[in-house]
Amino acid sequence: MMQFDIVTLFPDFFASPLASGLLGRALANQIAQVNLINPRDFTTDKHRKVDDEPYGGGVGMLMKPEPIFAAVESLPVLPRREVLLMTPQGESMTQPLFQTLAQQYDQLVIICGHYEGVDDRVLSLVTREVSLGDFVLTCGEIPALALLNGVIRLRPGTVAKADSLKYESFEDGLLDYPQYTRPAEFRGMAVPEVLRSGNHEAIARWRYEQQLSRTRQRRPDLWQAWVQRQPPPAT
Repeated sequence: MMQFDIVTLFPDFFASPLASGLLGRALANQIAQVNLINPRDFTTDKHRKVDDEPYGGGVGMLMKPEPIFAAVESLPVLPRREVLLMTPQGESMTQPLFQTLAQQYDQLVIICGHYEGVDDRVLSLVTREVSLGDFVLTCGEIPALALLNGVIRLRPGTVAKADSLKYESFEDGLLDYPQYTRPAEFRGMAVPEVLRSGNHEAIARWRYEQQLSRTRQRRPDLWQAWVQRQPPPAT
């Protein structure tokens, strides 16, 4: 069972997502365990203060280091552990990152920032900084939930049909192919004939061609990276 320890000022943020859908089933089946740790519980002043003004001036407040350190240090340390800080300055979340975290670690400690961020000394606790993308959000709980979902769904037993994980966008560096269900025709839009042909070889070939075409058209960055990874033609 993989353990997730989320250091958050707003534990209630996770209540509904952790009780619903795929995440809820994974936790109920003990595929993963999620602990919510509030730094406010580790403050020592009567006001339970977790933020303060930055040295040198500036706009906004920073999360103080003491409650975060105390919260993280209160946790058990499993052998394969990563301590993550959710921050716009971190590496962007990608499918390979989720795969690495799901396969190589037994414990993820996730620190959710707030206000203008955290005191930089918190980075001495952190082994990896992670970002949802090149933009700023109001809290670290949003990217933390995205990471939680992306990692847990890759753990064995979470997705009923494990083979389906092999044929998704980004698994091989390409976008997914178009998919259809019944009815065969809807408002003048028909399901491609090849998908109704029963010819599995032709279907596989069509799907692969669609992956190539979609990736080239919609994500030139992924396309160039995929092309560069391909072996040179035989001579």
